[in-house]
Amino acid sequence: MGNRASHGYRVIGLISGTSLDGIDVAAADLHAEAGTVVLTPLGELEVPYPEPLREALLAALPPNPCTAGELTRLDTGVGQAFADAAVRGVAELGGSADLVASLGQTVFHWVEDGHVRGTLQLGQPAWIAERTGLPVCADLRARDVAAGGHGAPLASTLDQLWLRGLAEDTGRPVAALNLGGIANITVVAEGRPVIAYDTGPANALLDLAAHRVSGQRSDVDGKLALGGSVRSDLLARLLTDPYFAAAPPKSTGKEHFNADFLDAALAGLEPVEPGDLLATLTELTAVTVAGECRRHGVTTVIASGGGVANPALMAALIRAVGPAVVKTSADLGLPGAGKEAYLTALLGWLTWCGVPGTVPSATGARGPRLLGALIPGRGPLTLPAPLGGTVTRLRVAEKTGGEIHARC
Repeated sequence: MGNRASHGYRVIGLISGTSLDGIDVAAADLHAEAGTVVLTPLGELEVPYPEPLREALLAALPPNPCTAGELTRLDTGVGQAFADAAVRGVAELGGSADLVASLGQTVFHWVEDGHVRGTLQLGQPAWIAERTGLPVCADLRARDVAAGGHGAPLASTLDQLWLRGLAEDTGRPVAALNLGGIANITVVAEGRPVIAYDTGPANALLDLAAHRVSGQRSDVDGKLALGGSVRSDLLARLLTDPYFAAAPPKSTGKEHFNADFLDAALAGLEPVEPGDLLATLTELTAVTVAGECRRHGVTTVIASGGGVANPALMAALIRAVGPAVVKTSADLGLPGAGKEAYLTALLGWLTWCGVPGTVPSATGARGPRLLGALIPGRGPLTLPAPLGGTVTRLRVAEKTGGEIHARC
């Protein structure tokens, strides 16, 4: 474990995205060197939800109704599942840990007139603290929302520290793209405030459509989409949704891009073949991401998230964003499948060390804020002295300690 004088701590990061595939777990050693955070990835794993819990979560998502009793049961079930995942993370990835950070399971993101009024993440952190005996940093979005922000995309915190050097080296804007249930971008450009927001749906609609037409959880290997053609009439109708034209900062979720949204788009059209439906929804993600990248003059896109494993989506994205270059976060040393779990670990470390974890220009908050709530482990909370100064860079280091990218 790291040197306490350099605020060195080992953190387990936990998150489940809007696709509800399971819990992403990552272990990282983090420490400070002057104004740089050095993050050493120790490993990542995905822990699937027990099927009854996953089905109950899906049934509770908008536009379905959900009672207070069901929410309570889900909060407990997700908390216990996260606790099990944290135990595995400590044992299999880190061997030991100082802190667990949890972003929980988002089930509702309350947006009215472009402003976020509230956001709900399930996964009671007391279960994690009880099982692991470690302090837990949780509820990481709420403070940003209370400060007038969207509470998302918090990936902007990692991205702006990590990609600043690349933007300075190339002299051109760089975009980090996460393809989860929702697609979001962070644009980092030399001499400009960082911008980050949700561009629209990614796997949320693809998974919904794949389940409807094939009974599968997702369009495995993009086979359905690759076997179909884009229906221009459906794509044009999908693109008229006001969210795409709204100015950032903005955020969205399955409370908007859901079954009702898809049904409304399909209403009155000639029947759409299964492959064509998946091809069109794939194209929707690609063109909406590409449009935002062009708007900011982006020349390099660094992609991560579950959508990177979908060949149809990546091919559509590469076509749509050209001549910009598409790379994956793994190309820069940070495993793409675990990137959001590493982000969670970073957010927990920042709070533990007394450093604000928000980028106000990205989320729309009134200013930088310390994020989250801390739950004691077996003993009392003993926080280090605040780090002090400003953190301006993040460097990813190899597990052996060697650097991968000195300035990224």
